[in-house]
Amino acid sequence: MKLHELRDNPGATKRKMRIGRGPGSGKGKMGGRGIKGQKSRSGVAIAGYEGGQMPLYQRLPKRGFNKPNRKSFAVVNLGLIQKFIDAKKLDAGAAITEDALVASGLVRRKLDGVRVLAKGEITAKVDLQVTGASKSAVEAVEKAGGSLTITAAQAAE
Repeated sequence: MKLHELRDNPGATKRKMRIGRGPGSGKGKMGGRGIKGQKSRSGVAIAGYEGGQMPLYQRLPKRGFNKPNRKSFAVVNLGLIQKFIDAKKLDAGAAITEDALVASGLVRRKLDGVRVLAKGEITAKVDLQVTGASKSAVEAVEKAGGSLTITAAQAAE
């Protein structure tokens, strides 16, 4: 076999249809776009247009409200905190602050603060200092002999 004899397998590549290249091509003159009208022109995007009828997205009622200044918390479960303590990524002896959680990699970023939820078991005696926590999370930490302090949210940075 020589270099000039190399060929792709038959049927491996399909030639692209060349539109608007004369009547012999089968896609000449109008190029498959029909005759006249908005859609036969270039640069047309009529998504959601229903021929003058009130479009569906306008017929449906508006629902709900998005609070522009709502707080967004980073969420941590107690089970994950225990897992990181067992893996020696968090020190249960020292106070576990939001910065410690970020440094360990348990929380990516603080956002408006860190909120602890009670999913999972915690057995270590820990001193948690976070922005928020569910009641059941506070109970679970105190049951394990630790304390969970809810600090005032840091001033917006």
